[in-house]
This record gives sequence, structure tokens and C-alpha cells, in this order.
Amino acid sequence: MIPAMQLSATLAWLIDTAAESAGADRLLAALGTRLLADSLPLSGGALTLAVPHPLIARRTWLWRAESGEVIEALGFAADGLPVSRPQGDAGHRWLKSLAAGPLHTNSVGTQPDAPSLAWIGPRAFTADEAQALSQAARFASAPLAALAARATLKAALEAYLGRRSAQRVLASPLRRTVGETIQAALLYADLRGFTALSENHPPDAVIAALDAWFDRIAGAVHAFGGEVLKFIGDGVLAIFPVAGTVSRTAACDAALRAVQAARTGMTHLDGLRLHQGLPPLPFGAALHVGEIYWGNIGAADRLDFTAIGPAVNLVSRLEGLCRPLERTILISGALAAATGATLLPLGSHALRGIAEPCAVFTVD
Repeated sequence: MIPAMQLSATLAWLIDTAAESAGADRLLAALGTRLLADSLPLSGGALTLAVPHPLIARRTWLWRAESGEVIEALGFAADGLPVSRPQGDAGHRWLKSLAAGPLHTNSVGTQPDAPSLAWIGPRAFTADEAQALSQAARFASAPLAALAARATLKAALEAYLGRRSAQRVLASPLRRTVGETIQAALLYADLRGFTALSENHPPDAVIAALDAWFDRIAGAVHAFGGEVLKFIGDGVLAIFPVAGTVSRTAACDAALRAVQAARTGMTHLDGLRLHQGLPPLPFGAALHVGEIYWGNIGAADRLDFTAIGPAVNLVSRLEGLCRPLERTILISGALAAATGATLLPLGSHALRGIAEPCAVFTVD
């Protein structure tokens, strides 16, 4: 039998300190280690949290008692719908591979998507051991609720703002004066003929086209280390910051590779659409590099985290030349000078609202 006093230090930790854990993985490892010290025979444990994320439905952390190792398994959403959490999922199969005993699982809370804790030992748990694990799960409810709330906020901000911007917002006061001036390569792109598309097709077809376009352009941006700052109607503004080990040249090269990858993806998409009897989705994209203000702007009680400055104005105006120059991709002279890629010069052109003509290049 496990006396109640034997768990007292673990329960006190769950009440007083566990909510300060750096993450759910650290809480699981610390709780498992403490339960081992309380003489509970554990081979491994799993903690599962539901996640409000466009792609991920749940996150499961798996702890191995022998090594203290924690690994993560993701449950993905299907067509935007949450995935159920079956008892025979990969996390439970992994736990059962550690020992022959049956799983002991507790739902930590009363909601359908409440966190769950599962443990397995080298043998079946006795009734007293199972009761001790259930008691620990009850006391874990409050710190796990705090961790889940933090994870929910972080996931929501990343989904709407992007990872870098979300980190900046979470680390800073909610004030208009919060921001910084940074160097970044900029990518601005939008669809051609979107007004006609939206007028001549039903809303669901328009939304499907937009989603497919955003998948290609945003996927390429993220694949090469950039971040989408804004979806503006059918347009996209993305940045590739010059920071840390990322030089100005590296940021510009990454932006150039991203826009070329997006063009390849859109060529493939257009082929699929034509096969389905749908019109293609032509687009224009521009690249520039320069200094931007990256931070909060807006009203006193309604803020937006974005990028502003002359460089943002220039890249959006440069994209407007794609149609008259009959080019899909245009590159400013500043970015052309910073990249090692071979580009085709198109001369200098006046841009609306920009005082000086801009040297313009394109890819071959």
C-alpha cells in the first residue's frame, strides 16, 4: 500500500510549482520522476493535450522512465476537423511496447478535450498504486489547465500572426510603442484577375482557389525560413529577416528561392485546374530588401502587429509593374545587388508614390 503521506511532496509540487514548468514535456518528465521516487513502478508515461491549430488536433508527449527521454507525437486534423483520440493510438502503442502491464489512464478534467495522463509499469498496477496515480492526476488538473491555456494562446497567435511575430507579441507589453527597426527581404504577391474570378464563380469556389494559392505561396515562404505577415485580400506580404546567423545575402537568396518555388507550385496547380475545367490563377510577385518597422500599430485598444516603412511601400508598388511588364516575378535593384543569383535586368522604372526610379530585374 502507498501511504498518502508518501505522495505529499509530489502533490505539493503539483499545487505550488508545476504550473511554472517550461512546457508540458517538462511537466510530464518531472511528474514521472517524482512518482518513481514515491515508489510507483513506472516504465513510461504519456500526456496528451488538445491543440487549437489549423493542422494539429492534439499533441502527445511520451516519457521513458529508464532514460528520462521525452519525445513528441502529433495527431493531425483531417480536412480541418478534430481527430478523435482513440485508446489504441500511436502513443498508447508506444507505451505498451515498454512493458507488459495494462495502461492506467486518467482524463485530467471533465471536458471532452481535457488533457489525459497515461502510465505503464513493468507489471500491472495494484489497486493502491492505481489510486495513487489517479490522485496525482487530480492534482495535476490545475497546472495542466494553465499549461493548456498558454499553449492555446501561443498556437492561436502563431496561426494568425506567424511564429516570429507571435513570440514578439507574447514577450512584449500590448502597447503601440512596442516595435523595432529591422532589416529584411520582403516578398509581396497577389493574384491577377481575382475580381473577375470572384464575380463569376460561387463563393465556395473562390475560397477554394484562395486557399490553394495561399498554400503554395505561404508554404514556399515557410519552407525557406520566411514568415507570412499578412494576407491582404488575395495578396500576401512576407518577410525574411536579417538576424543572427542570417546575413543580408542569405535572406535575399531565401526570398528568391521561395518565390521561384511558389511559381513552380502554381504551375502545377494551374495544370490541375485546367484539367478540372477551371481557369488558371496567374499571379505577380515582387522582392525587395530594406529597413522596416516591425511591431504594433493601431488604435489605443485595437492593435495590429505588422511591418511598415518605405521598403514595404516599394515592394507593393513594384509588384504593380508585373502586369505592364508582363512578368510574374520582379526584383528590385537593392535585392539584386545583395543576391548571388543571375538576374535579367529590365531597366529603371518609376513607381507610383516613390520619388526615385527603381532598377528592376527578373529571373530568367
